[in-house]
Amino acid sequence: MTPDHSSAGLGLPDAGPARFASLDEVRGGLAQVGYLADEAISGVVYLADRLSKPVLVEGPAGTGKTQLAKSVADLTGARLIRLQCYEGLDESKALYEWNYRKQLLRIQAGEHGEGEREGPSWKELEEDIFSEDFLLARPLLEAIRSTDPVVLLVDEVDRVELETEALLLEILSEYQVSIPELGTVKATRLPMVFLTSNNTRELSEALKRRCLYLHLDYPDAEREKAIVLSRVPQIAEQLAEQLVRTVRALRSLELRKAPSVAETIDWARTLLALGLTTLDEEAVRTTLGVVLKHHSDQTRSLQQLKLADRS
Repeated sequence: MTPDHSSAGLGLPDAGPARFASLDEVRGGLAQVGYLADEAISGVVYLADRLSKPVLVEGPAGTGKTQLAKSVADLTGARLIRLQCYEGLDESKALYEWNYRKQLLRIQAGEHGEGEREGPSWKELEEDIFSEDFLLARPLLEAIRSTDPVVLLVDEVDRVELETEALLLEILSEYQVSIPELGTVKATRLPMVFLTSNNTRELSEALKRRCLYLHLDYPDAEREKAIVLSRVPQIAEQLAEQLVRTVRALRSLELRKAPSVAETIDWARTLLALGLTTLDEEAVRTTLGVVLKHHSDQTRSLQQLKLADRS
């Protein structure tokens, strides 16, 4: 018998049956969908499911934070709903807004009536235009109203203002939304929620308190090599090891933007596409733009790694 979640008795919507029976099932399942999780990652995903809590995933850009949510959605067969955060994001783009153009057309049609019949009263018209037919659900409302399994990804939450963070806090506390014209919309099934942050600003303690916390840093050499071999299975193990060693050396330098794991994978694919079998000085110089996107970083790297042209 699959155990239930622990949201019962907490005033939260039904979370449904547990998604995972064990930590090993989480880790093995994520590996099957191409995400190599360590014990910390698989443990937090398991507890997020059992405790019905959101997960706040912090760490440098490109360490697999967004991919974790995508992989959990793939593993569980859930629909991924993504809210991409940015400066200036407001309630109308995150939660809901009214289709004003459609409402205006309905008002204009009502003013003329239909044929000889007199048009509806304003009260009737108001009840009509502020109905479900005119509501545009944005990611947060869409996730709450869904009756199917959902993974909600709130990506780069550290880029929004405090007001929007407060909105997220309210929704993640109660999993309900108050729409003045329609009333309160409550979730019938809890989504699994992941919030990612590149730590560009400090998030509120209130938001952190409601989440499980996971910090994703760059993986160690063995795990990064395993990730490369998993995502680019055609690459030779010796070349993958050489590639990872070079990337780790680049990360040790003072760069504007250190190479991400995603860029390590791109570099591996680039070497394959060019038919290169070793990462020698010439190969690094001609393909460095795949992992370093600033000219100053490329120049500094070539100098400090002693790969600069000696001519």
